[in-house]
Amino acid sequence: MELREKNRVLDWNNMRKIGILTRDCAGINAAIRSVVRTAYFYGIEVLGILKGYEGLIEGELIPLDRRSVSGIINLGGTILKTSRSTRFLTQEGQREAVETMKDNGIEGLIVIGGNGSLRGAHEFAVKHIIPVIAVPATIDNDINGVDAAIGADTAINVALDAVDKIRDTAMSLERIFVVEVMGRDCGYIALTVALAGGCEEVLLPEREFDINRICDEISEGNAKGKVSWIIIVAEGRAKAPNIAKKITEITGLETREVVLGHIQRGGRATASDRILAARYGNFAVELLKEGESDKCVALRNNKLISIPLGEAIKPKDIEVENYYKLIKILT
Repeated sequence: MELREKNRVLDWNNMRKIGILTRDCAGINAAIRSVVRTAYFYGIEVLGILKGYEGLIEGELIPLDRRSVSGIINLGGTILKTSRSTRFLTQEGQREAVETMKDNGIEGLIVIGGNGSLRGAHEFAVKHIIPVIAVPATIDNDINGVDAAIGADTAINVALDAVDKIRDTAMSLERIFVVEVMGRDCGYIALTVALAGGCEEVLLPEREFDINRICDEISEGNAKGKVSWIIIVAEGRAKAPNIAKKITEITGLETREVVLGHIQRGGRATASDRILAARYGNFAVELLKEGESDKCVALRNNKLISIPLGEAIKPKDIEVENYYKLIKILT
């Protein structure tokens, strides 16, 4: 397959060099390793782009080979570092990114990240006719059309481990705990942690809540001898200290808050995330090699597929009501 741009012919089947840039979450390094080793299997060179799109604009590149990705599969974060780039949102910034690719012979780009990264990848591919494949990696698991994103399983398990420990204290001290997890626009982490952790309540960005109804349930439970209560709050819905204070004011019961914060983004990836990263990284290279562009790798029913990036960046509908109903039934 060939792509014609301004009288230049790019032969996709003879692609010689690709670039890779990332955001950060657990499992990213496993994906980098997979991309690099798959590329070298096919005789394709790889340049790592430091600090995301900003590094692409600035030309901050490092060569990656089989040895340079040895021993990184278990590491959290990203060896390529990352940063937000307001310049990439501009025409001038993207033009400079294109020049970096041309100057360094980069013929295709793999972008590993969440919604923001994927939006940038889609715009870059469409506006500049750049061969781009995206790999979904976000703890919120909010990429549309994708069953699982790299990093989500690890984040859930990190948060769940913390909730399990908090429950020990909650039961011993007979207290209410409000635990704030990450999730500015999507309540996936909060919802799954609440269900897996046997929590009594969860507050989500996608769902309104009634603090008085929650306090009534707490008071009724306390009157019947229930001595502990754990409420999970997604950061985009409310702040744990505010909710804890309100519960104490209304019920008169001692309430503590815990904000888990960025520990959910770090740590060593679970086996599930490492395997997913290996499969996604390999498939991304295969797609570039086959001449695909403006696509996102995806897992559906445990099968690898590619979907248009324009579809992937649409809002994702998670099963909030079904999960919430189950949480309340099991309380």
